[in-house]
Amino acid sequence: MASQFQLIMRTGPTPGAAYTLEGDQLMIGRDSTNEIVINDAEVSRRHARLTFQGGKYVLEDLGSTNGTFVNGQRLAGPRVLKAGEVVSFGEQIVLVFEVVSIDPGATVMSPRAAAVPVASRPTLMPPPPPTEYVGSIPASPVSEPVVTRGPNMMAILIGAGALAFFCLCGAFFWWVDATFRWCVFFPFISGC
Repeated sequence: MASQFQLIMRTGPTPGAAYTLEGDQLMIGRDSTNEIVINDAEVSRRHARLTFQGGKYVLEDLGSTNGTFVNGQRLAGPRVLKAGEVVSFGEQIVLVFEVVSIDPGATVMSPRAAAVPVASRPTLMPPPPPTEYVGSIPASPVSEPVVTRGPNMMAILIGAGALAFFCLCGAFFWWVDATFRWCVFFPFISGC
């Protein structure tokens, strides 16, 4: 069985885009001369390099400004990629490395389907990575819904109760003063 390697963009300028990896050396970056072009300000012109060695792809950072990460850890040197690993460029560009096994003897449903270029395929969201990697994926402002909370009703009730108490106390003392009843309610006051 032959294997096909690809990077699927989870977050970034084109979520769901699939980059099929073909060749011994692939450059990744913002510049249009790269084999994999990711047009985003967080990606350097020549950000990283994928090299095919011994049937596996090796990823290395090329001194990029925002860094290259695998499963949340910044690359300090070349790293062999394994299926399901999460590759990030900077903080917002997140891709998943996938290995697809292909049986060359398998029956093909439609010869046209194989000839459709990657860019014109419908955009599908890739499956989530294995659970052991979920905690290391950088947060994406798009994927998390914003939850807004209403006012804290307990605080409002306590505040309203305190305000009512002070108003009643003030009204009581005003009434005692207006009706000259200080000595009735407070006989311990001198002069009563």
